[in-house]
Amino acid sequence: MNNMAAALPNVDPERDIATLQAPPIEVRWLGRANYAATFAEMKRFTQERTPETRDTLWLCEHDAVFTQGLAGKQDHILNAGDIPIEQADRGGQVTYHGPGQVVAYPLLDLRRAGYYVKEYVYRIEEAVLRTLAHFGVTGHRIVGAPGIYVRLDDPFSHARLAPSAQPASATTSAGGLAIDTFAGLGKIAALGIKVSRHCTYHGVALNVAMELEPFSRINPCGYAGLKTVDLSTIGVQTTWDDAAGVLSQKLIAALAP
Repeated sequence: MNNMAAALPNVDPERDIATLQAPPIEVRWLGRANYAATFAEMKRFTQERTPETRDTLWLCEHDAVFTQGLAGKQDHILNAGDIPIEQADRGGQVTYHGPGQVVAYPLLDLRRAGYYVKEYVYRIEEAVLRTLAHFGVTGHRIVGAPGIYVRLDDPFSHARLAPSAQPASATTSAGGLAIDTFAGLGKIAALGIKVSRHCTYHGVALNVAMELEPFSRINPCGYAGLKTVDLSTIGVQTTWDDAAGVLSQKLIAALAP
């Protein structure tokens, strides 16, 4: 370490050592947070950040709320009932947030990180896959349907998905994928992001132990009949704190420059 500091002209060695030892992404634990207030705050943070602003990962859970993406279609909300609907500026269709779900918002400068949006999405999904693997669960990607899915018949199986789970049919659902694409699968993590001036907000939601009934009031992510599951219903007993801790670690590792 001394040799590294000596090789850098006009620096304060103690300051540089502190910088090198600091975690690349600062983690903020928000606890139970109002969705609208959190959305407004992360948008403000993104608008006001500078090239020197440190990247941050916010973790929280929300009270029951449906959130609608920019391209969201009203007919995907079947019966909201007493659950409020919030318009967001992320991509994607409608989804549900509620207690027992870990919501992670990475607020990153992609230009500084050195990768593009497509890879950013891949890295978030990879962090979720590694989080599930920590609990013995095998997660799957579906081409054209961001998020992570599990096999309903055996979520702990390491078997690859059947070819029918990879969209190739001309017969499509309203979301644009083959109608049978999601057969035998349940969605366990939803992804929706926004990038402004190369900086990200919104993020990913992992279902841990939550009330799943509200998902039946919508077409989750725009797909009619798509089943939604959480870790609890597939046989994983863990706490919100433990799941959030694992997910935060995997996200920090996966999103590193």
